[in-house]
Amino acid sequence: MASASDGNAAAQAVAARVLELLRERYPDARCALDHQDAWQLLCATILSAQCTDVRVNEVTPRLFARFADAAALAAADPAEVEAIVHPTGFFRQKTKSLIAMSRDVVDRFGGIVPNTMEELLTLRGVARKTANVILGAAFGRNDGVVVDTHVLRIARRLGWTEHTDPVKVERDLMALFPRAQWTILGHTIVLHGRDLCEARRPRCDECPVAHLCPAARRSTPPPG
Repeated sequence: MASASDGNAAAQAVAARVLELLRERYPDARCALDHQDAWQLLCATILSAQCTDVRVNEVTPRLFARFADAAALAAADPAEVEAIVHPTGFFRQKTKSLIAMSRDVVDRFGGIVPNTMEELLTLRGVARKTANVILGAAFGRNDGVVVDTHVLRIARRLGWTEHTDPVKVERDLMALFPRAQWTILGHTIVLHGRDLCEARRPRCDECPVAHLCPAARRSTPPPG
């Protein structure tokens, strides 16, 4: 009789093969937000909510040219920040989050972005997804998996999770993949979501992992 551990091992083996094939397609997968340090990445990640990374990368050079560090942004005139970040959408709330986060970094961490999940989550405007981005891309730490809309959608299509709650999805992914792969997993799946596995019209006929994907198999009519 097969045990639960046997089933989990089989699922892990299939998941490992999926990631291997996707990494072959996207060998340069990385964080798409341009940044030079952890604080810049933190600002860019906050701005990326409900906005494309391309648009954020168009806006941040001007933001960082005007406000070079956390101390400068912490003391900024909100109206000036709003004018700069306006193209990213939800600019008033994002401005509040940027300034509040910068004040927290200055007041409680001496102007240096902390490098632990626990400390990052104390910053205003920072939730777990944002913290995972910073830890993985800025500090090289695999403390979790970034679960954005692409990762959530594709994880469900691949049968890696049945959940829709990002925290539960992340927990399932962390159980399925070795810790060392958590960061690259997120970057790779995001690229796959943008490239082929789109929300409305996934291009399964071009997908290198369609033969391992339950959703692709369901959408493919039987031969004959």
